[in-house]
Amino acid sequence: MEEECDYLFKAVLIGDSAVGKSNLLSRFARDEFCLESKPTIGVEFAYRNIRVADKLIKAQIWDTAGQERFRAITSSYYRGAMGALLVYDITRRSTFESLRKWLKELREFGSREMVVVLVGNKSDLTHSREVSLEDGQTLAQLEDLSFMETSAKENSNVEDAFLQMINRIYDLTSHKTLTLDTKLSDDDEKSSSINVETLNGNKEIICIDEVSATKQTSRCCSY
Repeated sequence: MEEECDYLFKAVLIGDSAVGKSNLLSRFARDEFCLESKPTIGVEFAYRNIRVADKLIKAQIWDTAGQERFRAITSSYYRGAMGALLVYDITRRSTFESLRKWLKELREFGSREMVVVLVGNKSDLTHSREVSLEDGQTLAQLEDLSFMETSAKENSNVEDAFLQMINRIYDLTSHKTLTLDTKLSDDDEKSSSINVETLNGNKEIICIDEVSATKQTSRCCSY
């Protein structure tokens, strides 16, 4: 029986066609690589459970088609995504130059708080490189993104790229949860102080609604 998760994180893979998005996903989810993989039609997705600290996270990764004719379809899949791997091919300069267009689309349809990792894929093909490591680092710095070069074929940095994104999402989510719990605790204290003042005023209390009694937690949450 599948273990119950604490969090469900949705993330997307975006970038031009044939940059290696599908192989990055299959390497991460199933540790598989297919040299003759076919272009993605529409959208595909895969799951993988990751343990961060004492929490079990189900990562739901969506692989979006890079072809222009599918752009209108895939834009709707940004909704609800907490993270994205923005992928280009280091051997094709045109895929790097398309990144700003993808970033514009991502910021138009995605969440403002989305964690984005810039990924230069096919780092094993150094003899055919058209985009330098410094180019990737500079763009990431300008756009305030994390950055990593990967090779799905050689399984280089693939795990690290996904885990960097997932850990960052978890950090942001944990911070939000902590902030919410603190606010609820403050509300509880305010409610208690009001009740004490009422009691000190010798007024009869018929019913007290405790704020904390309505607070519930979910075993598997979507963020």
